[in-house]
Amino acid sequence: MEWLNRMKDALDYMEQHITEPMNMDEIAKTACSSPFHFQRLFNMLTGVTVAEYIRKRRLTLAAQELAMTQPRVLDVALKYGYDSPEAFTKAFRKAHGITPSAAREPGTVLKAFPRLSFHLSLKGDKEMDYRIVHKEAFNVVGKTMETSCRDGENLREIPRFWLKCNEDGTYNKLLELGEGVHDLLGICAEMNHEQETLTYWIAVENDAPAPDGYSTTIIPAATWAVFTSIGPMPNAIQSVWARIFQEWFPGTGYEHSGGPEFELYPPGDPSSEDYRCEIWIPVMTKS
Repeated sequence: MEWLNRMKDALDYMEQHITEPMNMDEIAKTACSSPFHFQRLFNMLTGVTVAEYIRKRRLTLAAQELAMTQPRVLDVALKYGYDSPEAFTKAFRKAHGITPSAAREPGTVLKAFPRLSFHLSLKGDKEMDYRIVHKEAFNVVGKTMETSCRDGENLREIPRFWLKCNEDGTYNKLLELGEGVHDLLGICAEMNHEQETLTYWIAVENDAPAPDGYSTTIIPAATWAVFTSIGPMPNAIQSVWARIFQEWFPGTGYEHSGGPEFELYPPGDPSSEDYRCEIWIPVMTKS
């Protein structure tokens, strides 16, 4: 399949340039994708971010060099993108549990993060209903948070953010700002590749200026693929997210067009088995 070959090409590119500075735009270009969509797809398919994968591969190869040859630690640190032995030692210890110098000792146990490979896995035994919606640009007002994408931290921090907004009155304030529209939006904004962070909004549509303590932004016009999630939060919607990137994108003629994605939460009990909410993803047909 085309998407499989694109991901393989991106992995080849990363391996070929593993000792060089890598630009996310160039990596994504190799996969014929936007940087935002490539990072989301990669993370959904592998469970790690692009930056985390590159870092773990570099530390794996660095450990192999130290164990099998006798280069200076400084030379290995510089080769794999670390500006100082101290920074390299800190990262190396976190990955392997020992110092770089200790990796040279006979019998030392090292951890290896092998190169990833993608294989076609036949799923699709469960249909995915979706609809295509054209929506003009709209203004939102709400509160934001920045969360790390490392080790799935965003999947834990975002539900906590919702809980906090429910407890501190933000939820009710946003319903007031929604001017009769009781749907809340959870918006995933652009991912920061270097910092491996994601900006997340809890917001409502509103054209008025943001009150004190709140922020506002414009969601650009787009063609959206809209998916329905049924079940208790957050597990139900996280499962739909995974299926979108693992099954729907690879199996259709659409690709992510870049820009924000959002979740739409109607009134109701989010812990109930029949709670219905939606995922909106900006898409375009593959070129």
